[in-house]
Amino acid sequence: MGDGKRPSLGGEGAIVAPIAPEKAPQGGFTAFGLRAEAEPIRRGLHVVATPIGNLGDISFRALATLAAADAVIAEDTRVTKTLLAHYGIATPLVAYHEHNAAVMRPHLLARLASGAALALVSDAGTPLISDPGFKLVTEALAQKIEVISVPGASAVLAALVVAGLPTDRFFFEGFLPPKSGPRRQRIAELAPIPGTLVFFESPRRLAETLTDLAAVLGPREAAIARELTKYFETVRRGLLPDLAAAIADEATPKGEIVLLVAPPGAEGQGESREELDAKIGRALETLSVKDAAAVVSAETGQPRRKVYARAIELSARDR
Repeated sequence: MGDGKRPSLGGEGAIVAPIAPEKAPQGGFTAFGLRAEAEPIRRGLHVVATPIGNLGDISFRALATLAAADAVIAEDTRVTKTLLAHYGIATPLVAYHEHNAAVMRPHLLARLASGAALALVSDAGTPLISDPGFKLVTEALAQKIEVISVPGASAVLAALVVAGLPTDRFFFEGFLPPKSGPRRQRIAELAPIPGTLVFFESPRRLAETLTDLAAVLGPREAAIARELTKYFETVRRGLLPDLAAAIADEATPKGEIVLLVAPPGAEGQGESREELDAKIGRALETLSVKDAAAVVSAETGQPRRKVYARAIELSARDR
C-alpha cells in the first residue's frame, strides 16, 4: 500500500514516477518511461491476469502485484519467467499445474494461512479459465483466506468484441470433446442457448469442429479469431458451412484459436453472401453507403459494421 505522499496509478501496490530504465531499482520494474516500485500488498491470494500475447497488455497494478508478492504461482514457469524478465521482476516462481496440483495445493494454502501474499497467474490471460486455479481459489476461500482479483486480458472477451456477433449475452464453453460423436452431442445441447457461443479450439481440430458445428447448427454466422494481440492476428467471419469448407481446403493453421458462433434465431444468420450483396446493391441505387448499410442492417439483422464494410466494397467495385 502507498503512504499517500506519492502519486498512485493502477491501484494497490502501484507507485509510479518518471525514471530512466537503466536506473530501475531491484524489485521494481519499468514500463513506458515509468517506474513502479514493489510496495507491500495485502496478504492473501492475488489472481493476476497476464497478456494473451502482446506483453504490453498488462496493467501497472498487475506488475506491481507480481513484483511485491512473496511468490508467483505459475502454470508454466518458463512462460511466466519470460514475462517477469521483460519487466525486471525477480519474484520467485512456483509451478502449479494439473499434474502437481494435488500435491502443491496444501503447501500453497499453508503459506497463505501463515500470512503470505501469493500471486496466481496462468500461461496467458485471466487465471481459472481453462486452468487448475479454480480449486486453489475455492479452498483458499473455504479457509477464510482473502482472494483479490487483479483483472486484465482475456482471450474470451478480446475475441468477442471483434467477432461482429451479439455481445449482450454469451456462453463460454471452453474446449469441445475431441471426438466427433461426443462433440456433436455437446453442440446439440448448446444449440438452444440464447447467446453467442465461445469456444477454445486446437488448430489441428479446427476443420473437424467447424464441420460438426455446421452439421448441427446450420448456417449460423461465426468467427475464427487466431493469435489475438500477436503479430499474425487474424479474424475470419462468415457462415459456418462456408468457414468449414474454406478451412478444410487449407493447411492446418497455427496459434491459439477462439471460435465464436451466433445465437439461434438471429435474423439474417442464414443470409447468403449473394442475397446480402443483392439487398445492399438495391439500397445503394437510391441511398448513400451509410444509409444503405443502416437499412440493410435493420432488415437482415446483420451487424451494421459488417454491412457497412461490404457496402463500401460494392460501391467501390461499381465505380
